[in-house]
Amino acid sequence: MTSSGLQPRQDGDAALRLLRDGVLDLEGRLVDASNTTLRGILTLGELSARCVYKPVRGERPLWDFPDGTLAGREVSAYLVSRATGWDLVPPTVLRDGPFGPGSCQLWIDEPEDAEPLVGFVPAEQVPPRWFPIAAARDDDGAAYALAHADDPRLARLAVLDAVINNADRKGGHVLVGAEDRIYGVDHGVSFHVEEKLRTVLWGWAGRELPPDAVEMLDTLAGQVAGALGAELADHLTISEVAEVAARVDRLRQTRRFPQPPEDWPAMPWPPM
Repeated sequence: MTSSGLQPRQDGDAALRLLRDGVLDLEGRLVDASNTTLRGILTLGELSARCVYKPVRGERPLWDFPDGTLAGREVSAYLVSRATGWDLVPPTVLRDGPFGPGSCQLWIDEPEDAEPLVGFVPAEQVPPRWFPIAAARDDDGAAYALAHADDPRLARLAVLDAVINNADRKGGHVLVGAEDRIYGVDHGVSFHVEEKLRTVLWGWAGRELPPDAVEMLDTLAGQVAGALGAELADHLTISEVAEVAARVDRLRQTRRFPQPPEDWPAMPWPPM
């Protein structure tokens, strides 16, 4: 739940109006982020909510992504998420702010009693219906496993990541919001034309896609060829939009979750 009580799914139109037109007052910086990431409060009339504002001028140059494009990729991830009907990415827009143009995304508060779905657990205590993904040891040499829940909500997020070619699905980028809804955040390094899927959600690798994912991909293919593709073209190159369509088609053909790559890192660093 956001600070105003807005529900990203039920109140999507109101959230987008607030994000686009609200007065943005900054509260502070999220210091763990690699790019400039600022938290603020948006106000529009009697409506207010927290947000995450990422100015383009604060983007750290990357060798494999064009400079100044990460904010548009954040917005593109929201557009694809909205088109799936799964609403896994909080409402996100491109707008002007105190430090110039940037992405502005609705802040998601995680309830204090929210159960984590991804994390490091003692190697001998991986919970039932969790997938161990990688082995690790702590500073004392104790064995741990990086693992995630076998949860259909996470499976949907894994499908979305395959569609947008997300190169940075860390465990910390998976949030549990109100009413046990999950959200993925931090999609600035997505939509590359080369395969760059890096994620901690490999538990379903090679398995058949669930029926709802197959149905979604069939619908999404038409949307990418139409209105969604036109929206994405405002933020991505023609080639990047074409590759979204190609990835959707490959998933429709295989009807399986992708396998980890063998010629580049399969997980982001750090994984959490």
